[in-house]
Amino acid sequence: MALADYQQDMETCCRCSACKFITLENVKGVENAYICPSIARYNFHGYSGGGRVATGIALLEKELDYSAKLLEVVYNCQMCGGCDVACKYAMDMEVFEPLSEIRIACVEKGKTLPVFDKMIESLRHTGRLVPTARPQRKNWFDGMKIKDYKKQKVDIIFHAGCRTAADQSLWKVAQASLALMQKAGINVGIAGAEEQCCGGRAYYLGYKADFLKQAEHNMKQFLQSGAKTLVTGCAECYQAFKVLYDRFGFKSNLEVLHTSEYFLRLMREGKLVPSKKVDLKVTYHDPCYLGRLGEPWIHWHGKQIPGQIRLFDPPREFRRGSYGVYAPPRELLKSLPGLTLTEMDRTRENAWCCGAGGGVEESNPDFAAWTADIRLKEAHATGAEALVTACPGCEKGFTCALKGTENSFQVYDIVELLARATL
Repeated sequence: MALADYQQDMETCCRCSACKFITLENVKGVENAYICPSIARYNFHGYSGGGRVATGIALLEKELDYSAKLLEVVYNCQMCGGCDVACKYAMDMEVFEPLSEIRIACVEKGKTLPVFDKMIESLRHTGRLVPTARPQRKNWFDGMKIKDYKKQKVDIIFHAGCRTAADQSLWKVAQASLALMQKAGINVGIAGAEEQCCGGRAYYLGYKADFLKQAEHNMKQFLQSGAKTLVTGCAECYQAFKVLYDRFGFKSNLEVLHTSEYFLRLMREGKLVPSKKVDLKVTYHDPCYLGRLGEPWIHWHGKQIPGQIRLFDPPREFRRGSYGVYAPPRELLKSLPGLTLTEMDRTRENAWCCGAGGGVEESNPDFAAWTADIRLKEAHATGAEALVTACPGCEKGFTCALKGTENSFQVYDIVELLARATL
């Protein structure tokens, strides 16, 4: 689809500003009422979901050009999907998809940011979006006896992801994931140094053609392996494999699971038994791409019936963020001996973003750090000793935001705590 295909959606916006806040029945106070980091930070309507769809209409009607200021507004967005969920609490319209199409239009017009172009060049030349991912002297899987799924038959593919492969501070999570699978007797394989980017981040930066190329390459590799299931600990990779690949016609019989879903399954089957105490009071952060953006894609083919009220033939079901991966991480945490889970004000589809998505971490690190700091304050207010998440981007963003502070607050990936209780 293209931006013009969403014109009716964008024109449906009534400028109510619901896109700026969590769903009203969940507001517990003014301090944690916002859902959109961009509008909370810059306090101008153009930075909100409603402001951006108005920008989309103006671009279609040629009332705006792709100026430097427009790019500033367009790219200072974590693409977290919060505005979409908040709007759809009452409206049947798309907000998130037009925002993606505006970025795609920017790329097609050659209006991009140099930092993103550098990332895409890395993707095109190395197969990974993170420029520092290759070459490197060490790899996260060094010293581990793990099969190569391109050469050996496996039942499970484990995909680490670009962020993890590039950052040694995140290697421990991928290593713990494989150690847990091996303890459970799982026939698992990896691509090692040949692992390619899922392409999801390229899509949300606006580089749709590069995403499609990655998706085609990856699905060919996955299907040739004969594996039945792909497991990843990266929320962005999960969303790409589970949602975007389905949306763009790359769906297959390959089951896609996040590590929290998969390890909970192994626990229920008795293949993993957490027995060591983890004496810790934690709160859980829902990653945007695992939660509200991680719910399955809904295919619909039909037409809108003309009239003042939006009606569709056949009736259309909208994705509202309710069916993302919310329960498995919480059930897994509650199963760990000695661990106490407490919740923040904004959870599930109403969760505040970590700040690392949408290219903001690369193009405006101060905004990313500000967003992470807001969430850390919300987490600390629960009385928890640590914040647990289920995405390397979130973990890295929160950890970086804590550096240089005197805060003793800890940040963990959910797999780290499961490994502590099980291995």
